[in-house]
Amino acid sequence: MGKVAWGFTSSIDGFIAGPGHDMGWLSAAEPMADGATEKMAGEVAVIISGRRGYDAAKAQQGERDEMTSEAYGGAWSGTEFILTHRPEELADDESVVAMDCDIVEAIRRAQEIAGDRDIQIISADIARQALEHDLVDELQVFVAPVFLGDGIRIFDVPGGRRYDWELGEIYGGAERSFGRTYRPRRSRPE
Repeated sequence: MGKVAWGFTSSIDGFIAGPGHDMGWLSAAEPMADGATEKMAGEVAVIISGRRGYDAAKAQQGERDEMTSEAYGGAWSGTEFILTHRPEELADDESVVAMDCDIVEAIRRAQEIAGDRDIQIISADIARQALEHDLVDELQVFVAPVFLGDGIRIFDVPGGRRYDWELGEIYGGAERSFGRTYRPRRSRPE
């Protein structure tokens, strides 16, 4: 069985999207080595995203560049789940599977499709829900050299909630963008 990964590129000040889900700032990201994006895309069978991000991507379709208009800049193909309380509104979009269920059920269904390949969460809110159920196996972090000042934070929990991570690996070809994977640090016996 593949892993459940939460992957994102963030600004230096901790945002994964600008105001209104703007992704134009990703053009400031450091380029990755040839083939790195395609390699990462090939590991992912199912992407789980949220309705607000989906709606923003549709609204910004004419404004987004090649890298931000499609997952992995168009290098990915697979199944995309959109979690929404109104799946019937997306019934005409055959490029996605709209689902009204909790994250536990969405990941269970994604695992049935993914087999040995990975599941990628690309929504901060959905990732937070998956963390609450201890369902995230890996964090995939990239950083763009830009400050946004506002937008969607990587992780936002009123009152705070701590999750500890340990370094898994450094992505070859993505060192300039701080490409790293982290795994949950499990409690260790004293």
